[in-house]
Amino acid sequence: MVHRMMREFQMRLILVAAEDDGMSTAEYAIGTIAAAAFGAILYTVVTGDSIVGSLTGIIDRALNTAV
Repeated sequence: MVHRMMREFQMRLILVAAEDDGMSTAEYAIGTIAAAAFGAILYTVVTGDSIVGSLTGIIDRALNTAV
């Protein structure tokens, strides 16, 4: 009787430890949303006038330097 109860407890413990249905899908969805938000913010920053002007200035100075 005790052996059967221990075996049943062990099986339930294994099932509880193994049940994570949907967890990887939820994590994947949150990661995808975070990546899209980061991409949108990065695009907004990079296409802003100050960044474009700064990069243009750096490139102009690099190309116009006298050797």
